[in-house]
Amino acid sequence: MADKSKLWTLSPVDVLRASSSPRVEDIDFTATPGFDGAKAHGNDVLEQRGAVLAALQEKLYAHGRAGGTKSVLLVLQGMDTAGKGGMVKHVIGMVDPQGVDLASFGVPTQEEKQHHYLWRIRKALPRAGRIGVFDRSHYEDVLVVAVHDLVPRQVWEKRFDEINAFEKELVDEDTVVVKVALFVSADEQKKRLQERLDRPEKHWKYNPGDVTERGFLAQYRAAYQRVLDRTDFDHAPWYVVPADRKWYSRLAVTEILIDTLEKLDLDWPAADFDVEHEKKRLAES
Repeated sequence: MADKSKLWTLSPVDVLRASSSPRVEDIDFTATPGFDGAKAHGNDVLEQRGAVLAALQEKLYAHGRAGGTKSVLLVLQGMDTAGKGGMVKHVIGMVDPQGVDLASFGVPTQEEKQHHYLWRIRKALPRAGRIGVFDRSHYEDVLVVAVHDLVPRQVWEKRFDEINAFEKELVDEDTVVVKVALFVSADEQKKRLQERLDRPEKHWKYNPGDVTERGFLAQYRAAYQRVLDRTDFDHAPWYVVPADRKWYSRLAVTEILIDTLEKLDLDWPAADFDVEHEKKRLAES
């Protein structure tokens, strides 16, 4: 098996932090920052580390079941084909689904449009003891709306302060906020869209609007840079993950989640019954 300590030359938590990463326009989408190994090595390490992630998540879940208040919110942002769905399947899929609260945010429904844009977000926040995963998030309301002029600039500009206050509120209430921006190159995106067209079992994933959105790549990258500049804080950090190599992006997010859960430093909940007495009762049963 691959030796993780030798393959990670730099911690992904450090090298992928937005404040340490290149500007969006300068990202090498095929890069594997901090990891000195090929795809086979990465997949090998992912299997090893998945077991570690699952054990840490079980401890968080047990903490919640015992009355603890802590939770983790993983925000996944990226254009279509950046790998958000794959991240849920291949990374979050390695842990117990009982301890996961997953929410996907598309175009707001008519009901959602009648409320403040954070209304639907608040309804989907993770319960205590869970890892919450947002496939897209409240950041759509400073990304898509800005790129397509869906609301005036003076409206979405104010949302940065609202989002920062909202996330600080979550942290103060014992939710650890971790935000991941997945960036895929135009060529790789085109390849992935072509695959969806070529494979009948992938047609359901194809949206004709994705091709239209390719015409706004420059605007989206500028919008993402604005998000990173305005909303990256130590209490709610952004990580910038090159996503042309799916195996790397999945491995990197796994490591970020492991680091997040380890820093919670949770113990297993103490038994609320007499263990020795129960052992005796069981033996005599």
